[in-house]
Amino acid sequence: MTLEEISKAIDHEIAGQTFGDRPKSLYEPIRYIMRLGGKRIRPLLACLSYSIYRSDVEKMIPAAVAVEAFHNFTLMHDDIMDDAPLRRGKPTVHEKWNVSTAILSGDVMLVKVYEMLLAAVGDQRCQEALRLFNRTAIEVCEGQQLDMEFEKTDRVTEDGYVEMIRLKTAALIGFSLELGAMLAGAPERDRVALNRFGVNMGIGFQLMDDFLDVYGDNNKFGKQVGGDIVSNKKTFLLIKAQQLSKGKTKTELSKWLKAKPGARQKKVKGVTEIYNHLGIADLTRQKIQSYFDASLADLSEVKGSKVLVEFARTLMDRQR
Repeated sequence: MTLEEISKAIDHEIAGQTFGDRPKSLYEPIRYIMRLGGKRIRPLLACLSYSIYRSDVEKMIPAAVAVEAFHNFTLMHDDIMDDAPLRRGKPTVHEKWNVSTAILSGDVMLVKVYEMLLAAVGDQRCQEALRLFNRTAIEVCEGQQLDMEFEKTDRVTEDGYVEMIRLKTAALIGFSLELGAMLAGAPERDRVALNRFGVNMGIGFQLMDDFLDVYGDNNKFGKQVGGDIVSNKKTFLLIKAQQLSKGKTKTELSKWLKAKPGARQKKVKGVTEIYNHLGIADLTRQKIQSYFDASLADLSEVKGSKVLVEFARTLMDRQR
């Protein structure tokens, strides 16, 4: 199957999932968020990983869609915690329905993910797949908790931040790749390398997202730049600026962090000027590249991964 064919097969599988019928108000939110679209990166990576070892990629589609369902479950609950009004340009589930429905629909969605995995994996790999999935699901929750705790403290280190995004974002990308390899019967060394590739690439993606929130083009980025600055979000850029700033620059940065709401444009401009003075953009680019380079080095250990390498490079170029 070509990448386009895999993508269409994933969308077709998602469109055919009802998740449940009654009560409609419980299952309609699940169908709604699953059909909002998105890049479908995780199921695509799972299928491409599988395709390194086997040609019957259509057999991987149901398990790949289970991964996408889990990802969307995390988004549903994250949106509640963040009080986010929009998801992919549409009202979030808790806005379209209500918080209680969003929580309950998310809960049953997680149970459905287990059902989907059990049906897709088969008895031979079931225990191993579920053990790997459980570990990843716990890591995602740990990362989300750390992210929330970071909002309430100024003592966030660079290493602590990278570990948080490894757990919250990158672990599921690594899992997607390892799951595809595992279900295709890949050797252990390849599974480990593919997981590492996904984790390093995922960290690079999140760092690039941090970068684009400050230096991106509004039209290409998909949302207004400067949101992280306005909310004092602990990103790599802010953590690095706090680490490097001294004297007047440190005082100025502290002033902007304490600024009252309503001075959005001035705050974004002021903090960005501090970043420029400290060379934060170049430092962030170097950090991103180091993770992208590490991910491709991991992938070079896997024979027959040319298509996956090409797809990874395309994803990396899109992020820039």
